[in-house]
Amino acid sequence: MKVWAAVVVLMVAATWASTEAKEHLHKKAHSDPQKKHIVQIEEKLQQLLELEAELKSEIAEVAEAVEEDEEGSEENEIEEEEEGEPAEDEPVEVDEPVEEDGDEPVEEDGDEPLVEENPLEETDEEVNAFYGDPCADMYCGAGRTCVINDAGEGECRCVNVCSDETDPRRRVCSNHNETWMSDCELYRQRCLCQEGDESCRKPEYTHAHINYYGECQDLPACEESELEDFPRRMSEWLFNIMRDMADRETLSEHYIRLEREAEEDATKQWTYAVVWKWCELDSHPKDSFVSRHELFPIRAPLVTLEHCISQFLDSCDPDDDHRITFKEWANCTKLSEEDFEKLEDMCENIRDD
Repeated sequence: MKVWAAVVVLMVAATWASTEAKEHLHKKAHSDPQKKHIVQIEEKLQQLLELEAELKSEIAEVAEAVEEDEEGSEENEIEEEEEGEPAEDEPVEVDEPVEEDGDEPVEEDGDEPLVEENPLEETDEEVNAFYGDPCADMYCGAGRTCVINDAGEGECRCVNVCSDETDPRRRVCSNHNETWMSDCELYRQRCLCQEGDESCRKPEYTHAHINYYGECQDLPACEESELEDFPRRMSEWLFNIMRDMADRETLSEHYIRLEREAEEDATKQWTYAVVWKWCELDSHPKDSFVSRHELFPIRAPLVTLEHCISQFLDSCDPDDDHRITFKEWANCTKLSEEDFEKLEDMCENIRDD
């Protein structure tokens, strides 16, 4: 469009210039020089007129080509619309009627056999998404992992394999004074022995647990006087932890209330601290027993600092059944009979609340 506009302007300008020039020449052409000059101007005007004619011809050709393109586009659109519609003489395809119940689909020659999908079959992901993961709320304990059995239920089984550990910082020392490459290796072996698996290396590993982190060391012997004084030192240490957790509000409101009571009455510091720790240790499961394994949070971090702690904790299980009752805990921590009777149901009351 811009080209055409320029051409039209040029044509108009040429026409106007030729007209003006002719009028001007006829008025002033009196001498020979003037006549010669007029001839030159007329020649130029003739050239302009010829150029004007050529431009008109080109404009006509361009306009004709544009009209043909527009007509061709309209025809293509009409043909596309006609192709999308069925011709009057062509039969319209109609969907075959749905087969009634009991009719079997007929296989044509060369067709692959029809396989019906069972809409009731669901993947494990779909089942878990609808019913929830059966392993989501299961606690299996150290050395075990939850797997979904054939019945679609969660089941705790021994860990199949532990990752290879080369970092010496991952090593642990067991209660049998043996160094293990990792806690996973120790707990897996304990699980296998508890399950009676043929991979169990020693029957005593049924009650294996971590004594402390790192390779086993030659620890000094615990003197009798040290063991006698250990409950006092431990209760003071536990109350300091209880106070710090209460200040940071990382204790439950029930234990915070007990800690505030103990702040007002120093006689409760000893009793509340040791009872709080026993309730905390009885965690997985909450069965009113503290297993040797559940003692891990206070045993492992302290062994290298408090060489009497292993002997002390062993004394809390005099019948060696690997389960410490609240009565046994009260005896080894030297709670009075009165304190024991008063605090015996503390954990259950807190859990009920």
